[in-house]
Formats: sequence, structure tokens, C-alpha cells
Amino acid sequence: MITEQQLSTVIGSTAHGADGKIGTIGEVYLDDETGRPEWATVRTGMFGTKESFVPLAEADLSGSDLRLPYDTDKIKHAPKIDTDGHLSPTEEAELYRYYGIGSGTDTSHVDTTTTNTTTTGTTDRTNAHGTVGHDTSGPTTDNAMTRSEEQLRVGTERVEAGRARLRKYVVSENVTQTVPVSHEEIRVEREPITDANVGNALDGPAISEEEHEVTLHAERPVVAKEAVPVERVRLDTQTVTEQETVSEQVRKEQIEFDDETTTRRS
Repeated sequence: MITEQQLSTVIGSTAHGADGKIGTIGEVYLDDETGRPEWATVRTGMFGTKESFVPLAEADLSGSDLRLPYDTDKIKHAPKIDTDGHLSPTEEAELYRYYGIGSGTDTSHVDTTTTNTTTTGTTDRTNAHGTVGHDTSGPTTDNAMTRSEEQLRVGTERVEAGRARLRKYVVSENVTQTVPVSHEEIRVEREPITDANVGNALDGPAISEEEHEVTLHAERPVVAKEAVPVERVRLDTQTVTEQETVSEQVRKEQIEFDDETTTRRS
């Protein structure tokens, strides 16, 4: 027998019949009075699109495998009942008769089983979260439902955006400068014979040949180069803040209710 503590393991487990693997357990239905697991649905067919009810009275859970004392055909041909979260007394009685348990086998207990079916046949569905209720569309825990929505959390993270480096290389350029240079030129000076220079003038023969030589000098540009430091260059970073718009879709739940006397409202 399956206990309430095993519900989370039963839901989603693999159902094995007397002749091998059947399918996957989809939902578990509990007895209203005792709260014990009484029925389960087995998803069969392509992609698990079909669900058949099977009793849990003689089921045995071993790890993630639920073993049932029925073969595949028996379970697949069980009465087709909608898995809407609740079994009516009529539906439960039909399942009892099909599987040969309860009122379906012992006619001397018709009244007793019928009465018992009336009180215990309204079973609730337990989902994968283990919550119990009469909700026909999703899990419930009490007489109110929780509405949730997604909220956007926007932050920043520091990532590498690029790299910068300093590289030194040599280029050549022409530099033109003007520098003054001087040179000597010949200038002939003539002076008359005076009492001051007559002695020098008469020193030597009266008539003769002679040469007198003067050395001329000139300046020329001289270029020399030397390497001298002119500045220091380094890389630094600064932080610049700018605004960037982030757009993302978020989901939220809306709740509406149906009132037989009024229109639908949100």
C-alpha cells in the first residue's frame, strides 16, 4: 500500500504491470476521509497523451518504479474518466467494478460499499508538490491562491572591454636651421707715403720684383646630434558613467473569477 509520505516519489515514477513497463504516473487521488492515496493515473500512448486510472491498494513502490498487479491491456482499457481533479461516486464505482474490487465483486456489500463510495468517493488530486485541494487547474493549499509575478533585477558586472598599449618606434624628419658663418675676403688698401711710413717704403731696393701672400679664413656649419629625454608618457584609466536602457519581458499571473450571478471579473 502506498503511504502519504511516498506521494512525491510516486508522482512521475514509472508504472510496471504484470507484463512489463506501462507508462508514467501522472496524478494521485486521495480519499477525502482518510487522506490515503487511493487512485493514480498512468500516462500511456505516444508522448503520454492518454491517462488511465488504476487502484493503488495493491501497488508496491520500489525506488522510482511503481509495480501494479495488472497487465498493460487491463490498464489501457480502463473506463475513460476525465482527470479533472475529482472522482464522483459514480465514476469511482465504475472503476471498482472494472478492476474487480469493492462493489464490483461482492454484491452482498452493495449498500455498504455504495455508502462508503458516497463518503469516500470524492477524492482529491495531489500534484507533484504534495499539495491537496479541489482545484481543477493547478495546485492549492487552502481556500486562497497565490498570485506571483516576475520582477526584473538589473545590475552591472565588470567585464573586459578592450586593451590599450604604449609602443615606441623611431621616425626621421628633416630639421632646418639657419646659422651665421663668416669668411675672409681680400681687400686692397692703398696708403700714401708719409713721414710715418717713409722708412718702410724705402727699405729695400729701388726697383725689384716681390710677392706677398695672405691666408684667407672662412667658417663652415658643423652639425652634431645627441639624444636627450624630452618627456615621460604613461597609460592611465578613468571611469565614465553613462545611462543604458535595459528591456526584458517579465511574466505575471492574473486571477479572475466566475460568478454565476455576475459577469467574469479580474
